[in-house]
Amino acid sequence: MTKPKQMLSKRIIPCLDVKDGRTVKGVNFVDLRDAGDPVELAAQYAQQGADELVFLDITATHERRKTMIEMVKSVARQLNIPFTIGGGITELADAEALLNAGADKISINSAAVRNPKLIEELAKAFGVQFVVLAVDTKFVDGRNMVHLNGGRLIIELETENWIKQAEDLGAGEILLTSMDHDGTKAGFDCGLLHKINQMINIPIIASGGAGNMEHFTEVFQKANVDAALAASVFHYGEILIPDLKQELNRNQIPVRI
Repeated sequence: MTKPKQMLSKRIIPCLDVKDGRTVKGVNFVDLRDAGDPVELAAQYAQQGADELVFLDITATHERRKTMIEMVKSVARQLNIPFTIGGGITELADAEALLNAGADKISINSAAVRNPKLIEELAKAFGVQFVVLAVDTKFVDGRNMVHLNGGRLIIELETENWIKQAEDLGAGEILLTSMDHDGTKAGFDCGLLHKINQMINIPIIASGGAGNMEHFTEVFQKANVDAALAASVFHYGEILIPDLKQELNRNQIPVRI
């Protein structure tokens, strides 16, 4: 079945990894640096023309959940674009609290692997369109393997199989991060993204490896993903979203300008 999405505008999504209330960024999931206040950054990106935002509480615990809910409320007051929140969501009550605080979608990762029925429960409770499955993948011994706990734990689960299962359970979108490419600024993993995009019928957000504007053009042309996500190139002003969208437009890639 071919995805009926060729004419849809491609989305540009800044990602804010949040730790202790601050935005941070690392390379290959380690060596974290401070990148600013998440609420201020969110407002800037909305003004620049970002299509959506993703916030990931990368060290989420239940103690910090209240902090995240306050941040979500602050962000919701500032934004007129959709935003996704993820990190530490393990049950319906967690998702409900974040959606009630103003988030548009929730992202689940490790909890879904440990309890795949969570995907089904969330989709039934809130609708498929609210459920984003984040997958951290790394190439190990000739296979693409799922990693958990912020990429620290490899499990015996092949990425392709897990994503297909998640789609069947009711995931509405896949946020696929290549750990091999993450933070390297060497380009997205277009081969893997294209392969998975051919397998499923829900949107894919490409993550991991953006270093310049050509990388965004490449991932849309080669992998035909629905959205491309990046962090440090946006946080440190290396790529400005209006410039990126003009470049994509010049390359006949449909974007909202």
